[in-house]
Amino acid sequence: MLPYVYLTRLRTDALLPQQMSAGASGFDLFAAIDDEILLHPGQRARIGTGIAIAVASGYEAQVRPRSGLADAHGITVLNAPGTIDSDYRGEIGVVLINLGEECYHIVSGMRIAQLVFAAVPALAFEEVSLEQFSKMQTVRGRGGFGHTGK
Repeated sequence: MLPYVYLTRLRTDALLPQQMSAGASGFDLFAAIDDEILLHPGQRARIGTGIAIAVASGYEAQVRPRSGLADAHGITVLNAPGTIDSDYRGEIGVVLINLGEECYHIVSGMRIAQLVFAAVPALAFEEVSLEQFSKMQTVRGRGGFGHTGK
């Protein structure tokens, strides 16, 4: 049995997420707004989609940028990937930022982001002593923040 994703329109003009090709892993999200938004360079705005989803327990939905918007206009999702937890029932909002050099117009019905679904494993934390932890060393150890590219 496939995991479910229930959805509802919160506005009559909201467009449902669409998979734009048979092999696409993401479903495009569309703006559902009353008035055009002019996004100036460096400015961010939360754009409503007019939809809410209910994702099966054990899964999340990730809001990701659209590569075409990023490449052509410098528009991206500020908190990419944005996470929609399985227990969230509010409207999907997309925080866009304009990293480009020109103003960008956002209108209702425009594709603004994509939604990708991922399994979330059930995990449990177990606290150990520093002595126990130090015995769990790896080749990498504490190396981070570009250590492999130096």
